[in-house]
Amino acid sequence: MPAVLDAVVQGRTVRVLMAEGVSPPEPGDLLPGARDLPAQLTAVSPRFEDAFVAMLHADEGAGDGTRDTTPAAEETPFSRADKGVPEAGDVIEIRDLTRVFGDFRAVDQVTFSVPRGEIFGLLGPNGAGKSTTFRMLCGLLPPSSGDARVLGIDLRRSAPAARARIGYMSQKFSLYGVLSVEQNLRFFGSAYGLSDGRLRARMDWALDSLALRPLAGRTSDDLPLGFKQRLALGAALLHEPEILFLDEPTSGVDPLTRREFWARINGLAESGVTVLVTTHFLDEAEYCDLVGIIYRGKLIALGSPDALKEDYRRPDLPDPTLDDAFVALIEAHEREHPQ
Repeated sequence: MPAVLDAVVQGRTVRVLMAEGVSPPEPGDLLPGARDLPAQLTAVSPRFEDAFVAMLHADEGAGDGTRDTTPAAEETPFSRADKGVPEAGDVIEIRDLTRVFGDFRAVDQVTFSVPRGEIFGLLGPNGAGKSTTFRMLCGLLPPSSGDARVLGIDLRRSAPAARARIGYMSQKFSLYGVLSVEQNLRFFGSAYGLSDGRLRARMDWALDSLALRPLAGRTSDDLPLGFKQRLALGAALLHEPEILFLDEPTSGVDPLTRREFWARINGLAESGVTVLVTTHFLDEAEYCDLVGIIYRGKLIALGSPDALKEDYRRPDLPDPTLDDAFVALIEAHEREHPQ
């Protein structure tokens, strides 16, 4: 078992899980690229998830074929230089976006923008309007009113043109269970219109970079959940989209698989891919550059994770978490808008 079992970004800090009986390393040894930056280690109480992660590490190498410990590949779908991608600018712009179903306003005048290469997290309880917002931004659901532009394309007029340049990974992964891993990739690549040579090259990329080649002949129904997640991500990236939409992408997977998944997503963002993600795991919002909290169809807060937490720092709560900020924001909204 390694000395450092886990490391998770939490805003301006990194939570490090050490093996029992191991002396903590120097901060510079954990983050070699930040040796000259001021940093210190502070002992904190373990959480239930820490124990779970430690047990998963202890179980690695059991040889049951359900866990792959291959580190997240560093290869990304494309580089900015390769694609001539501009370094800055908002690639998603929505203003007063609204969706009404009969008398129910699922999304109510939501406004935000996302710069290229950033990770935007849309947080909120079930039924808050997150997935409906996503479906509109993907061009799968027309807005009732408001403006929405993706890569400069007006979704109300040219949704198909926008869909060709974005990738979408749904909460249910949208895989065909009777098809093999390779057949699923071939189907989705063909649906994106990839030519035979390009399709083969992209399939090879997905099979190798996501460590799926040993499972290429297995049907997706027979895959462990973590590998289904990888396959769905590979399918969404086959056509090298400029924007990637992830709808609750880590629901049901274990903490180590979640960590691995986010390592890949951070690599995508560094290559210039803009990522939008919905999640109900508040700790995952720490990976995002910008977070929007949606509640009852309305965007009630927008800012970086650190900025949202800072607003709720006080003497009796010197180090608030996103959970603290989230609860406080919901309570404040309820007081201001009682039903």
